[in-house]
Amino acid sequence: MSTNLEVGIVGLPNVGKSTLFNAITKAGAEAANYPFCTIEPNVGVVDVPDARLNVLGEMFKSKKIVPAAMRFVDIAGLVKGASKGEGLGNKFLAHIREVDAVAQVVRCFEDGNITHVEGSINPLRDIEIINTELCLADMETVEKRQERLVKLLKTGDKKVPVEKAVLDKVMEGLGEAVPVRRLGLTDEEKEFLTELHLLTMKPVLYVANVAEDEVAAPENNPHVQAVMKYAEEEGAETIVVSAKMESEIAELPEDEAKEFLEDCFAQVFENISEVRAYLDEEGMDVSGVSDEELADELEVFAISDGRYFVVEA
Repeated sequence: MSTNLEVGIVGLPNVGKSTLFNAITKAGAEAANYPFCTIEPNVGVVDVPDARLNVLGEMFKSKKIVPAAMRFVDIAGLVKGASKGEGLGNKFLAHIREVDAVAQVVRCFEDGNITHVEGSINPLRDIEIINTELCLADMETVEKRQERLVKLLKTGDKKVPVEKAVLDKVMEGLGEAVPVRRLGLTDEEKEFLTELHLLTMKPVLYVANVAEDEVAAPENNPHVQAVMKYAEEEGAETIVVSAKMESEIAELPEDEAKEFLEDCFAQVFENISEVRAYLDEEGMDVSGVSDEELADELEVFAISDGRYFVVEA
């Protein structure tokens, strides 16, 4: 059985899902300015570089080094009514149910040349549309389990009333369009839901897609700040990318890509240790900062091939 993590890239139509997918995987999926450009999900597998593997390989004289891999799935855009079959709703929900985690792409840039299915830019509204549809789908799943529990109550199994209480709590939250992951359930309560494979229990990473000239200063984009606040409330992370720029860089030969980034006043580094050394030379005290915290700095951006680029001050 594969241990690779599978991540579904989701969002409304025309928010940059396929563009981001191409940037990550270099798979060349079609990205166009109309809804439902992606019909069947595109799939790409990306190795996850880890410098520690090379050290271990040399230590144990390994003949072959196989890095961990992530499987990315570019899923068709969701619209209102997907839970009732609108758009490509049924297909969308089936595909998202199969992934381990969700990367939800939200559009945080203005561009009159690129159609937005809702007619305006409002990332929180877009997030709520997706959450509502997923909640409605989860409600159907929970209802079926509740119906079965009614029969099981007669068996006298002491676990059944406890599970019923958990499902009642979950159903109340879903009815208010609150994803299960935001309900603050205990580990014991979550155990009762494991076999239901609820869509809104999956961990989510919010991807704020911005314009090329905004990627270096996301703090100046109110849409991005709103998404970050929303994500923080449920303990999720937000990353800020320009999917268009990343996709264009991914298509360039390595030497041209490096030159492009340098022209954008960015330095490219092979690993986080080189980033640390560079920032130290620039006079920043990073001695007490962990690698994870360093990678989260606004000036530091992870590139899909495992390297980093740092925007120069």
